[in-house]
Amino acid sequence: MVMFASQLISPISRSVRGKLISIRRMSAATNTDCAKSLLYKEYGEPVDVLQITTQTIEQPASDQVSVKWLLAPINPADINTIQGKYPSRPALPAVPGNEGVGEVVAVGSGVRNLGVGDKVLPNGPNFGTWRTRANYESKDVMRIPNDIGLVEASMMNVNPCTAYRMLKDFVPLKSGDTVIQNGGNSAVGQLVIQLCKIWNYKSVSVVRDRPNIQELKDQLMSLGADEVLTEEEVRKTQLFKSKKLPAPKLALNCICGQSAVEIMRHLGHGGVVVTYGGMSREPLTVPASALIFKDISLKGFWMTAWTKLNTESQERAKMFEDLAAFFRNKTLQSPPHKLVPFCDYQEAVAKALSFDGRTGVKYILDLTKS
Repeated sequence: MVMFASQLISPISRSVRGKLISIRRMSAATNTDCAKSLLYKEYGEPVDVLQITTQTIEQPASDQVSVKWLLAPINPADINTIQGKYPSRPALPAVPGNEGVGEVVAVGSGVRNLGVGDKVLPNGPNFGTWRTRANYESKDVMRIPNDIGLVEASMMNVNPCTAYRMLKDFVPLKSGDTVIQNGGNSAVGQLVIQLCKIWNYKSVSVVRDRPNIQELKDQLMSLGADEVLTEEEVRKTQLFKSKKLPAPKLALNCICGQSAVEIMRHLGHGGVVVTYGGMSREPLTVPASALIFKDISLKGFWMTAWTKLNTESQERAKMFEDLAAFFRNKTLQSPPHKLVPFCDYQEAVAKALSFDGRTGVKYILDLTKS
């Protein structure tokens, strides 16, 4: 009679083998529950104050989900937060990272709105996404469709939302209206161009001159820009006086200084300037004539503040539905980016710090490669 090897093992051997299997399972469970994160205990330059730490992740409580983070972009706000220069700062010690995409890997017994395998985004600022895994209350993460690309999903919370809200909330734009912006090759700038194309607005983007300026112009035009001008060209342009394009109703400013003055100068009567950054670190100077004779209005926008006020709003839900659809049908594309393994985070934060608006690459931490 032929017998399988397992049938020849003695009861004692089976017992020993059972214990070994149990040990292996315990070891596997321990590895599964082990998470790495980037932590800073004091403010300073990221390369100096960030350190990798390891934590044990417990099974989620009844109202919690356990999230495995997959990708997390590095934004200027993240760097400024670590430096202690950003208005919104978490209590120390802290894990940096305002946005990212994760996958639910375990759910508590009382959770009904999320399941294992769902892709999720942070549902608020200062979330601490530069880690491989953590537990959260289910209300603190937001499910997104699984058919959106991971890169697009990882950066959906900040830049696309900023571009969307600035185009929706300040001027009642209609088809054919013109928007002018500086920082046109920034991540937000490229998304503004694409959203203008989707909604049939005209867009004029101002960028800094560089040796490969025509290559950059071609890239932005391929995204849907109607005109791309250097800062020197925007000072001399007859684009609006010649009626080639209607005078802009909305100007988006992330540079300040003279760059802001130049785009403001082209606004039509009653136009609005929305400032959402100050990359030049120069003040925003407003000519009196712009206020007196053209009735220009000056506004500011901070995505973090908007999110805090609108976390549960229908407006926010509609925005994410729209953006998800645009990414899904490829009418909206993510800016140029580079994935950097989590273990090589120092390279990513160093290059993010040296970003000067010319390289045009967003760095994203790949948290699956820790």
